[in-house]
Amino acid sequence: MKDFSQLEKKLGLKFKNKDLLIQAFIHRSYLNENPKFYLDHNERLEFLGDAVLEIVVTKYLYQKYPKKSEGELTNWRAALVNAQSLSKIAKNLGFGEYLLLSRGETKDTGKARQYILANTFEAFLGAFYLDQGLEKVRQFVKTHLIKELAKILKEGLWRDAKSSFQEEGQERARITPNYKVLKEWGPDHAKHFVIGVFLGKELVAEGEGSSKQEAEEKAAQAALRAKNW
Repeated sequence: MKDFSQLEKKLGLKFKNKDLLIQAFIHRSYLNENPKFYLDHNERLEFLGDAVLEIVVTKYLYQKYPKKSEGELTNWRAALVNAQSLSKIAKNLGFGEYLLLSRGETKDTGKARQYILANTFEAFLGAFYLDQGLEKVRQFVKTHLIKELAKILKEGLWRDAKSSFQEEGQERARITPNYKVLKEWGPDHAKHFVIGVFLGKELVAEGEGSSKQEAEEKAAQAALRAKNW
């Protein structure tokens, strides 16, 4: 068993109910290999933590930016609490060292691990809320997550790249970008795509992903960088 007191020390907090903290890190796959383990997996805590995170971030944005519209605040919140953002925070906090996973999941360090870390972050917030209340969670989220907002706003990360590239393309080049699949491979359940984004006949950039949508978004991100837009 991992020594969760070390994690508490690192985070500068102390759980009254240690089992809540441990449960936040239990992936469903761990129980498949350890069916007699005394705690359940973290999915109910994740469900709770997702709601707690939403209210904390929503209230912060609502109070901090009284002149911003509901649409803008929704986009900012989405950029703050998406899986990429949460997994990055969880990784920085050292959560990856405390995950309780099956042997198979332990070996996977790609996108699946990113989602597990993001979900664990939400489960942790759910456990923390049950153990110490909303105000402590608010302080924790403000310290570790809200600080990312400045970068999101400065770099326009709250806008999806496809929309941004389309706006820039129409404004600067008077052309609407179009996307074409350049390569695809793999079985139906594990397809992979390389998609090119074009301005007229010019191939501006390429993006790769496990869905066409993901590959198009990556291509648009690369195109914005390539054009320095």
